[in-house]
Amino acid sequence: MALTLTYLDPSLKGSVQVPGDKSISHRSIMFGSMATGTTTVEGFLLGDDCLSTIHCFRKLGVNIELAGDKVTIESGGEDAWQEPSEILDTGNSGTTTRLMLGLLAGTGFHSVLAGDQSIAKRPMKRIIDPLRLMGADIRGRRDGQYTPLAVQGTGLSAIDYTLPVASAQVKSAILLAALKADGRTVVREPIASRDHTEIMLEHFGAALTREKGKIELEGGQKLTAAHVKVPGDISSAAFLIGAALITKGSEVRLTNVGINPTRTGILDVIQQMGADFEVEELATDGERSADLTIRSSELSAVEISGTLIPRLIDELPLIALIATQAKGTTVIKDAEELRVKETDRIAAVVEELSKIGASIEATADGMIIHGPTPLHGAQMASYGDHRLGMMAAVAALAASGTIEIDDPDCISVSYPNFIDHMNQLIL
Repeated sequence: MALTLTYLDPSLKGSVQVPGDKSISHRSIMFGSMATGTTTVEGFLLGDDCLSTIHCFRKLGVNIELAGDKVTIESGGEDAWQEPSEILDTGNSGTTTRLMLGLLAGTGFHSVLAGDQSIAKRPMKRIIDPLRLMGADIRGRRDGQYTPLAVQGTGLSAIDYTLPVASAQVKSAILLAALKADGRTVVREPIASRDHTEIMLEHFGAALTREKGKIELEGGQKLTAAHVKVPGDISSAAFLIGAALITKGSEVRLTNVGINPTRTGILDVIQQMGADFEVEELATDGERSADLTIRSSELSAVEISGTLIPRLIDELPLIALIATQAKGTTVIKDAEELRVKETDRIAAVVEELSKIGASIEATADGMIIHGPTPLHGAQMASYGDHRLGMMAAVAALAASGTIEIDDPDCISVSYPNFIDHMNQLIL
């Protein structure tokens, strides 16, 4: 059922706690299941993707109890996992699919991973190639390029691997497999990507060496249960940040948002655009977090490219929308990764924003957006992609007419109560 949104001269005021970080929530379940003992998680994201991760580990015999956003994981460690009698259904979650390939590669049993129609189209070769170099036995469609994927657990050997492109998922899959591999694995990355896996490895007791552009991890290490406090997801917060920036008279406070430096590209970009906002860092153990205050602002165009891209890849659809309201021409480059997300986000963003009056064009590796441009109502498609669904909802705040969003339920993948939170802030 479509979602219809109409706002007349809205402004946003108030405070919201955005849901827990999706990347960290996924990993909290994975690491808690790998570790021996009782792991507790606070602030877990109750989104469809993260729930898929829980379902998969329950099928491996791990005892996982969920009470609101608190999770308790009882595990005997990886060696206590059981061969699943059913396919491990990863739903719409690329993170679950790709990281579990690394985890399952070194087990002593057979398993099969499959997800929804979107996952079936997403490339897995970049994960499969380095895992096969370690000795992994992974088979699937097009020689393992696409799901379903069958994993026959086997002995693994350490590798020294340079990532062709910056990818936290590839890096993480290799590091997770490295825990079961003989020898010392080295992963080199040309540009720093999200380091949630490295932070959590250390949090659960693993020893690793981190230098600029290089991570080293000795195989055979066992993890010990820990407590994980998940901060709010900055990729989810970004949509309320954008809503406040482009809606006149707005001032929004977002509490306990994760500000891991590998994820704060959105803050760098809006600062360059001239946004009025404040960051008040909180005292935390492990992942950094802060309270953010954002006010409506007169924005100027920027160029976004290079090393900044991996730090805001999930926020680019929202940034494209913000750029329609900024003075000048915004250029997004080096973002080819957007073409292999839940959908081809470059093509989809250009098509959907064009429907509502944006002056925007696609390039091979990004977009060019001219602004400021008045936006009007239209019917917008989400493509079953949560980021595009939220982008369309924020666009309704700036549009002069009604925005109708097809398949809005996909928003629940990462931010189940997003529309409620947005409406809660509107005066």
